[in-house]
Amino acid sequence: MAVVLALVATGALFPFWIRLLKFRGIGQQVRADGPQGHLVKQGTPTMGGVLILLVVAGVYVFLGDFGRLSLLAVAAMAACGLLGFIDDWAKVVHERSLGLTPRLKIAGQAFVALSFGLLAVNWGGVSTVVDLPLTGVSLDLGSVSSLVAVGDAGLVVPWLYLGLVFFMIAGFSNAVNLTDGLDGLAAGTVTIVMLAYAGIAFRQDRLEVALLAAAIAGACMGFLWYNAYPADIFMGDTGSLGLGAAIAAFGIITKTELLLVLIGGIYLAETLSVILQVASFKLTGRRIFLMAPLHHHFEMKGWSETKVMLRFWIVTGILAGAGFALYFVGSVRG
Repeated sequence: MAVVLALVATGALFPFWIRLLKFRGIGQQVRADGPQGHLVKQGTPTMGGVLILLVVAGVYVFLGDFGRLSLLAVAAMAACGLLGFIDDWAKVVHERSLGLTPRLKIAGQAFVALSFGLLAVNWGGVSTVVDLPLTGVSLDLGSVSSLVAVGDAGLVVPWLYLGLVFFMIAGFSNAVNLTDGLDGLAAGTVTIVMLAYAGIAFRQDRLEVALLAAAIAGACMGFLWYNAYPADIFMGDTGSLGLGAAIAAFGIITKTELLLVLIGGIYLAETLSVILQVASFKLTGRRIFLMAPLHHHFEMKGWSETKVMLRFWIVTGILAGAGFALYFVGSVRG
């Protein structure tokens, strides 16, 4: 039901949202150093992520199945979405492709991650133990902790686990942002990943978490109707940062932190391609890829935008399916 509600809502509302953005002159600023074929995208309405996140929040409230873990996921998504909105707005106002400075963006993500991690452990009851899938091996990242007095209660500060939470939230929000470089690419991969997490949460009997993941998947499906090549609208940083944070949040609250490396493997590949490209150029003066992130490399090799998108969807489906299968096998054994 959550999928259908979000899908119908986004499908019905986006035509009005696109017209409003066009009327307000809120369009995408395209980087001049990117693929030359992308210059035609200049001025395409952006900030579609605003409506995606609003629809998800609306469906979540409408269903009324609240729980601490799902509230935490919504909060992380909204907070990073707000950070992305500020970034998008700066681009629109200054008419440039770069918004917030990297330092400001990381600082904002660090604040969200720290707040989320502390609330998850102290209020949501999330364990600091991280399991290695199918091995029976686990590591307690709460072994190095501090207890801070807050009124009559104590606040546990698990330093190592907070570091992991920061790495996941900042990493995945930025990774989805990097992936959002082709029409339909980010929205399609997020849809697939969220369907996998809906299944994992359902398997854990956390219905409210499963419904939230399904709502995000449905909203992204509805958005895809207008974001498919050639896109009528882009999600902008509002959507990519918010949805990336949501993916990380689901990995944390379902205790699949390490499994997320497989489920969200396409985002890891995109991020690593950028890191390797920059490192190689600085150290050797040579580039490993024709262009980074990875999807641009395949574009430069002559793949059409649609071919890259579809093949990345297929890879994401395989990885997410494998991740869900590993989780299912592990849960049956356990």
